[in-house]
Amino acid sequence: MKVLVPVKRVLDYNVKPRVKADGTGVDLANVKMSMNPFDEIAVEEAIRLKDKGVTEIVVVSIGELKAQETLRTALAMGADRAILITSEEKVEPLGVAKLLKAVVDEEKPDLVILGKQAIDDDNNQTGQMLAGLLGVGQATFASKVELTADSVTVTREVDGGLETEKLKLPAVVTTDLRLNEPRYASLPNIMKAKSKPLATKTAAEYGVDVSPRLTTLKVTEPGKRQAGVKVADVDELVMKLKAMGVAK
Repeated sequence: MKVLVPVKRVLDYNVKPRVKADGTGVDLANVKMSMNPFDEIAVEEAIRLKDKGVTEIVVVSIGELKAQETLRTALAMGADRAILITSEEKVEPLGVAKLLKAVVDEEKPDLVILGKQAIDDDNNQTGQMLAGLLGVGQATFASKVELTADSVTVTREVDGGLETEKLKLPAVVTTDLRLNEPRYASLPNIMKAKSKPLATKTAAEYGVDVSPRLTTLKVTEPGKRQAGVKVADVDELVMKLKAMGVAK
């Protein structure tokens, strides 16, 4: 059984984003980059599924050559081989989904598991688009995954509690934060990862047009939070809330 795990290289979640002076985007010069945390959870879950019949884990990333570092991290965690589809331009979610469909058509995985969203753009679209293009079942925001020979059962956290879905394979699953705790790659595994297969391809080789369809007009930082005021008692609090139109 083969599992495909798409991963994305993003600004490290510990780094505070800075907007470029011209407002065209986030400044990524000389800042730490790492694997998208939700994708890291997906890699970890795929590794854990090796105990349930998974025999091969393939990780794939779309982006500049530096994304090889992200793929090597996934290989050090326990993935078996990697594919990098190079693109110096930012690829939008639909373009990513089309490229992943081409990879799925070539690799024929039984399960695609990926993060529910990337923390740089927060679109939460790629997994759903991929399932639609493939015409297979999907389960999003997974907090528990159970795999059998021909199906996958996914527990999802929804507003009303928990929802459990059973999908026939092949299927697409997107991961949520509470699914697992990703492991740290050991030094021996980091060294072994350097010799694991990593193929480099281009979008043109897959015959996919990744031309952008959206234009970012402006990027701005959130407004600074204004200082609060102290109130003497509940009566004064209610009075101020009424003045603001919050309470009646």
